[in-house]
Amino acid sequence: MENYPLLDLFLTMMYFFLWIMWLFLLFRVVMDIFRDDDLSGWGKAGWLVFCIVLPFLGVLVYVIARGRGMGRRDVKQAKEAEEALQDYIRRTAADARAGTGGPDDLTKLSDLHRAGVLSDDEFNRAKTKLLA
Repeated sequence: MENYPLLDLFLTMMYFFLWIMWLFLLFRVVMDIFRDDDLSGWGKAGWLVFCIVLPFLGVLVYVIARGRGMGRRDVKQAKEAEEALQDYIRRTAADARAGTGGPDDLTKLSDLHRAGVLSDDEFNRAKTKLLA
């Protein structure tokens, strides 16, 4: 430890964290290349080769050229995911309400009993089941 001063330790940590941040940026750029519907297949292949062959320059040029679109695509994907979640919640809640035995089901059951389709015993069992 005597040959490794504290400043060198801090610089090593800084380089390590900058390298990790660059890896995150590289993965984000690669994911954005594949997610972008505006790029053709050849465009995607070109950007991908550029980012693999010259990684630092490729990522830097991609962020400069298409960085604003990256943010828009992220926002669009988040909105679509939120809308899908809200739609799923609405459908699930509607399905749950439909089978809970609410007033509509009791009315239907009462109409069947009045029409003579259900006997008194069947009506009472079904009503108890709905209200349980």
